[in-house]
Amino acid sequence: MLLPAGGITSQSMTKTQTPPRALKRPAAAAHHGITKTDDYAWLSADNWQEVMRDPSVLDADIRAYLEAENAHTDAAMADTEALQKTLFEELKGHIKQDDSSVPAPDGPYAYATRYETGAQHPKIVRTPREGGEETVLLDANALAEGKAYFRLADADHSTDHKLVAWSCDEAGSEFFTLRIRDAETGENLADEIPETSGRSVWANDGKTLFYVWLDANHRPCKVFRHTVGTPREDDVCIYEEKDPGFFVGVGKTQSGRYIAIDIHDHETAEVRLIDADQPTGAPKLVAPRKTGEEYDIDHRDDTLYILTNADEAEDFKIVTAPIAAPGRENWSDLVPHKPRRLILSLTVYQNHMIRLEQENSLPRIVIRRLADGVEHAIAFDEEAYSLGASGGYEFDTATMRFSYSSMTTPTRVYDYDMDTLERTLRKEQEVPSGHDPDAYVTRRVMATAQDGETVPVTLLYAKDTPLDGSAPCLLYGYGSYGISIPASFSTNVLSLVDHGFVYAVAHIRGGKDKGFAWYANGRREHKLNTFTDFIAAGEHLAKEKFTSRGKIIAHGGSAGGMLMGVVANRAPDLFSGIIAEVPFVDVLTTMLDDTLPLTPPEWPEWGNPIADKAAYEYIAAYSPIDNVTSQAYPAILAVGGLTDPRVTYWEPAKWVAKLREKKTDDNPVLLKTNMDAGHGGASSRFDRLKEVAFNWAFALKIAGKA
Repeated sequence: MLLPAGGITSQSMTKTQTPPRALKRPAAAAHHGITKTDDYAWLSADNWQEVMRDPSVLDADIRAYLEAENAHTDAAMADTEALQKTLFEELKGHIKQDDSSVPAPDGPYAYATRYETGAQHPKIVRTPREGGEETVLLDANALAEGKAYFRLADADHSTDHKLVAWSCDEAGSEFFTLRIRDAETGENLADEIPETSGRSVWANDGKTLFYVWLDANHRPCKVFRHTVGTPREDDVCIYEEKDPGFFVGVGKTQSGRYIAIDIHDHETAEVRLIDADQPTGAPKLVAPRKTGEEYDIDHRDDTLYILTNADEAEDFKIVTAPIAAPGRENWSDLVPHKPRRLILSLTVYQNHMIRLEQENSLPRIVIRRLADGVEHAIAFDEEAYSLGASGGYEFDTATMRFSYSSMTTPTRVYDYDMDTLERTLRKEQEVPSGHDPDAYVTRRVMATAQDGETVPVTLLYAKDTPLDGSAPCLLYGYGSYGISIPASFSTNVLSLVDHGFVYAVAHIRGGKDKGFAWYANGRREHKLNTFTDFIAAGEHLAKEKFTSRGKIIAHGGSAGGMLMGVVANRAPDLFSGIIAEVPFVDVLTTMLDDTLPLTPPEWPEWGNPIADKAAYEYIAAYSPIDNVTSQAYPAILAVGGLTDPRVTYWEPAKWVAKLREKKTDDNPVLLKTNMDAGHGGASSRFDRLKEVAFNWAFALKIAGKA
């Protein structure tokens, strides 16, 4: 039994089932003449930057509180231990353990990712292109041995295929250490570069590498050039971003000719290019940043192809510019803007251009023959589905690869000949435990929001599920950053549906499911639309008898976890339970702290409450912690990660403490903090399934199906 240690009252530790009570240590701060008091600010570690690198330095009082909460959660869920094991076996039975990706050709080799039966982590492998003996380039299982957390982030071979640059995170904090390995011998070279973003890009000489360095506040702000075999101290900083509101990334054009330095926040972008054949050259600016204007580039011959929202092209258009003079004054429309047809991405090959676009909430792949501009789309028949396009390694090819799935159809990977229009099925996702698509129904329905907008909702349920209001429903939502939630296949969801749930995804404002305006009308001063859309989706499902009020369990993570906190405050009687993973619930406090990693870059998303009183008041009106009140709440499970740099562990911890203080019911409020992981939870595939099983056991228990 833990002692109170100053962070927990002794009363909270007298019985295992009694929830911990965090001590109140009021801390006040004033902005715009408004004083805000935070009783649980002490849960935020002053040395959080150190904790990200070394969790053992966490303050003892904070650790004692988090561990007491974990013990309470384990005790409260003890009666589901057998169910959790059953669910885990179901989830594990849904996945092919000895799985591998479709090999991706590049010159003399084909590269792939492969799992072995029982293995938690993948192997990165290659074979001769025409077949032959496999070479294991990286075995993440061996690298992870003895570590509580291990995540392989990137493995990129050099253009001459002699070296592999790879990076890993061993704390969950997303500080990645970059290393270089000899592809033939399997030995790591002496090169070791800590605290990178995890992504690196090779120049074409096979010895020069570009990477992004993270500062003390976990912000990707500098691009370095590294020469293989030289000390980290000799690396050259080729770009430094001075504005803390912008993040920096590196990539490479499909042609392989240019290294691209991408500088962006959530509404503004800027790109600089380095000739990959001349890696010591200075970066060349494409077009200077212009607030509210985004652009992304690809390359072919002497032309840049640019995806942009310039000239009020809200749903984006594609323009071209000469590589020698790429400024805005030389941009020429190639694919004009079409309202409500959102162009999501662009890939250019030697003879074709691919764009992934979305219209009427459904994705589409459009292929353009560059010689004459003739276009065609790859068509599909299901009511709701998901598409993905992969650029691959090669440029002068007529073959592109795409993936397709729906709620009922397992993922299929195709190679598509852009000249003959023939598609070749390369892989279909196997479900070893068995899957009959005809045993399930997927639908797309429309809910009416409070302002009259129609909100798409995608449904999945078993054919024999009664649609008389008696079925429980898990309603998932996100609704931020313009991220659209695809109607894709998920073996994890199948397990819940097989237990009698209706599964639903609410495509709410804040995503781009219905075009860029759908995003614009769900951010900053329009953020409330995100929450009311989600509530409207739940009300519609109850009205149409897919479920009933009080039988819905809401589920969301990160910014979707913020959504969970808001709807718990605003419509508690609609939901029987809330599952909030790494929930961004202390929005106002976080947006007032410009030392945190994501705060300045996210002011365009939420508003800047430091500089703008109206933004302060608007955020304060919905920020979940700041609006917890004396009322009955649904059962709540909040999940955090100790080394999470995106949504810090103290947000769910403070939220749970506030809920315990204010709520007037006996419904459980549980906090589970992964003390060995960050934003994404467990990094190994089976441990992650155990976390899913825990969440589903909570849902089944709340729904009375445990």
